[in-house]
Amino acid sequence: MHENRWCFLRSQAVMEVLHGYGISTTQYLQLHYGHVQGWFALASAAADLRTTFLVFFPICFHLRTAVGVKLLWVAVVGDWINLVLKWVLFGERPYWWIQETLYYGNSTVPKIQQFPTTCETGPGSPSGHAMGAAGVYYAMVTSLLPLLLKGDGDPVKKWCVHGCLWMLFWAVQVSVCLSRIFIAAHFPHQVIAGVATGIAVAKVFNRASWIYSATLRGYVHTTFFLLSFALGLYMLLDAASADPHWSLVKAQKWCVHPDWVHLDTTPFAGLLRNTGALFGLGLSLHLPMLMDTETGSYRDSAIYRLSCALATLLLLSLLDSFRPPVHTQALFYFLSFCKSATVPLTTVGFVPYCATMALNVYQRMSYIQRNTLCQAS
Repeated sequence: MHENRWCFLRSQAVMEVLHGYGISTTQYLQLHYGHVQGWFALASAAADLRTTFLVFFPICFHLRTAVGVKLLWVAVVGDWINLVLKWVLFGERPYWWIQETLYYGNSTVPKIQQFPTTCETGPGSPSGHAMGAAGVYYAMVTSLLPLLLKGDGDPVKKWCVHGCLWMLFWAVQVSVCLSRIFIAAHFPHQVIAGVATGIAVAKVFNRASWIYSATLRGYVHTTFFLLSFALGLYMLLDAASADPHWSLVKAQKWCVHPDWVHLDTTPFAGLLRNTGALFGLGLSLHLPMLMDTETGSYRDSAIYRLSCALATLLLLSLLDSFRPPVHTQALFYFLSFCKSATVPLTTVGFVPYCATMALNVYQRMSYIQRNTLCQAS
């Protein structure tokens, strides 16, 4: 018993040192790179799963259906794993850790700045933004490489394409990681863990061919499993007197502006947002009206696909402007689930169906017009 307590205290001491170095890194970035704050904000926004759902997924799905399906699976399952790890690891965040730690003793406590995107409410380890960016961008790069190099045996071109894409990938990861450290939302070891875990998730789904033939029942069962497992873990933590909302309490206590603490950054909001997207994908892939769109001769037309992608982006930007009311948590979570389910329903079902129907009407009118001209002549 004494030995276990000694190991626990030693691990706590190691974590305190890691946190201390992390605060020094945040302070250094804020002091010397404050002029690129806009770039860091852009990097964080690009790493947010909202960008994946509203931008990357519709573009990838319409240009290459299999890539879009894989992208959504990687994003959803990766963020679910991130939620489970956060609840298990109890990771601190810099902006509240520095307010409570005794690490500095009688020394001067470093001053770090907070930003509107700093005060996330979930535990800090691993970084969800770093994990999401690593998983999603890794899936896109590994899907893009075979398309760009298809049937090309030129080793120089292969080396250049590989080099450019992987340089871009790591440039994005470094930017995302630095941005999360800069705004004091994460410690360096948390973003590193996020990148490693995100790549691991993407690697698994690169080999998971079953996701392309999953039935509606499979999607429903997967959604139910993700929800029930997370809820079971929540109840287990609560029964063990490990308050699952401990990080929300700290966020509300130590955020310098209470209006920077948003309900949509809580673990439950992320859980329902992701499972809603997965359920919507399964439902939309098996809608009868989708079968009608797959029979059109223009289905493989580049113009048709690009038009669908642009129309989807426009509709999803309008959908994103809707913000569920936060005065009732249950209503907020329910509407978050429905809103996320609407994203794939719009992308996979509604837009292609409307485009197909419009083209069918146009073709029928053209046919009638040609017949009319022939009869007149």
